[in-house]
Amino acid sequence: MTPGRPLSLLLGSLLLAGCGAGADSAAESMRLTEQSGLYSADLSADGIHALVGAVSHGGSLWNVQTRARAFDWNHQAGVFTTMSAVDFSPEGRFALTANPQDLVLWNVGTGKAEGFWSAPGEILDAELSRQGNYALLGMGNFEAVYFDIRRGGVLKTLRHPARVRSVALSSDERLALTGADDRIARLWDLESATELHQVAFGNTVDTVALAPNGRLAFSSGSLDQAVIWQTDSGEVLFHLSGDDSLIPRRLSYLSARFSDNSDQLLTGRADGTVELWDLNRKQVLRRWKVDKDAAYGPTSAGVLAVEFGSDGNSWLAIGTNGRMNWLR
Repeated sequence: MTPGRPLSLLLGSLLLAGCGAGADSAAESMRLTEQSGLYSADLSADGIHALVGAVSHGGSLWNVQTRARAFDWNHQAGVFTTMSAVDFSPEGRFALTANPQDLVLWNVGTGKAEGFWSAPGEILDAELSRQGNYALLGMGNFEAVYFDIRRGGVLKTLRHPARVRSVALSSDERLALTGADDRIARLWDLESATELHQVAFGNTVDTVALAPNGRLAFSSGSLDQAVIWQTDSGEVLFHLSGDDSLIPRRLSYLSARFSDNSDQLLTGRADGTVELWDLNRKQVLRRWKVDKDAAYGPTSAGVLAVEFGSDGNSWLAIGTNGRMNWLR
């Protein structure tokens, strides 16, 4: 799940010149949009499809393997929808698009809409469950809700003291992870709607992710720290952005995806850097820079979506400039 990001967060990439030192370039890239760029993007877990919410022409589904646009998806005929959030279901059969007011469930195979619902609040982020049955929504009304996207209606409400900027759902749909403007990442028991753990940051928590094994969580603050922590205890294991007591580094992570075996993490930053992390050794294995639109000048693109390739030896990333990147 990758929501639209505040402009100030994306501009933070201009403060991070030099952070991508030693990074490889994308092996290949192609444009999914016009020059105006993206509000939101996601990649299916099988690496076959990309879903983008473009500034200029609303939503569209792409086949990454054939490099072809499959469907144009907008919520109203003849009107381009501003997509605040888009997401694929874990098995890739369904996709969600959301603007601040409503959300639509789509069938990836047919391109047809299977559900259209008015939102219970301003949608800032969203993540689909298996088979597209439910969606965890982060909203501007200080709530995250577990929404029945097939029949409509809120099943669970997780109340916060601030806007909920980012959400993640565990693979067994028992845990919810949220990041809010009060600078706290919270882990929830979704069945009882009770809070289990908190991790505090120095700024808005704008990106969160949960590992498939349910044991690890990723959370990051805007121009702040990014950490890996344990879901059973809430203990922070290590800081991806370095040891802040020695060398303070203020980075913004816009996207994160754990590998299927939960041993690796792929992250995308606001300065256009993609990093592959070995979570057992707590170190970076590979680093890339996504393609930008000009060779010189402040034209770096933030990384809205990342995914592991299906062949085990490639990785995918989508930049805010609308470029799809193949990393090898």
